[in-house]
Amino acid sequence: MQKRWVTMGDVARAAGVGKITVSRALSTPEKVSPATREKVAAAVAELGYVRDDTAGALSSQRSRVVGALVSSLDQPTFASTIRGLSEGLAEGGLQLLLGTTQYEPETEAELVSALMGRRPDALILTSSEHTPETRALLTRAGLPVLELWELPESPIYAAVGFSNRAAAHAVTAHLAETGRRAIAFLTTDRPHDTRAHMRAEGYTEALADLLPDNAPRILRLPPRAEATGPEYGAEGLAQVMERWPDTDAIVCVSDALAIGAFCEAGRRGIAVPGRLAITGFGDVPEVGASALGLTTVRIDGHAIGRKAAALTLAATAGEVLEETRIDMGFTLARRASS
Repeated sequence: MQKRWVTMGDVARAAGVGKITVSRALSTPEKVSPATREKVAAAVAELGYVRDDTAGALSSQRSRVVGALVSSLDQPTFASTIRGLSEGLAEGGLQLLLGTTQYEPETEAELVSALMGRRPDALILTSSEHTPETRALLTRAGLPVLELWELPESPIYAAVGFSNRAAAHAVTAHLAETGRRAIAFLTTDRPHDTRAHMRAEGYTEALADLLPDNAPRILRLPPRAEATGPEYGAEGLAQVMERWPDTDAIVCVSDALAIGAFCEAGRRGIAVPGRLAITGFGDVPEVGASALGLTTVRIDGHAIGRKAAALTLAATAGEVLEETRIDMGFTLARRASS
């Protein structure tokens, strides 16, 4: 196949009008007679014409495109954030271009460079860990850059998220308050997953505050391309119980790991919550009270996305943000597993 874009001239010839008339029919239809609009619309539909906005972007300095780079598309919580972001941006006439970094700053750097070539109106990132070159590029560009799901001390432009450290502290404190004394923390060992690291810190701080005589029990599983979250959780529970047989609670870094740990406990005849309490992070539908009934940290990913969209629209309209770190908070959902 030989690529050939349908042009406005093609539409004009098919409709029997001039290019200027086609342009008016598409941009300011009220200035064109109904009969002419119908002819142009029929030609557009027949030829499959897609309007070329590049020239308008050059003249207005607005591409009306927002780039979003998420750490992973495997997690439902990120999916809900993207849904909220897309909905909010669409209401303001902005389109979303999406990429995934797989928690790798170098991959993020490549994607940021590619997106910048499209002159986006703003960038949305679900990580606050960037290479020095990427941070310098984004700072020099002067674009609205929103970092989501975290609250870095010095955002490039603005951040919308919550305290991962405080959330992990809260769920660990809940376990301690319900009488658990040998609490482990299960995570995956991704060097650049700052959210997981902050959750581990929150867990450790809670032990120091409430169970100072108990050393942290942190198990980090090396990531494998073919493994799923539940597989990690099942493997993690087995290793935790082998390494620390007296463990009476496990704080999982995500709901996916908690689901795997919960199922593995059932296969091993370990009573939950009688012998072992298990908690997750994220509150995906599968862990709810009507499903597994897992205690977890509830994050409103959709609200984070909608807030990020609202801030993006305000920034691209020239408004100055009053706050640069917007804490959306979290909720501890206490259920049967603890």
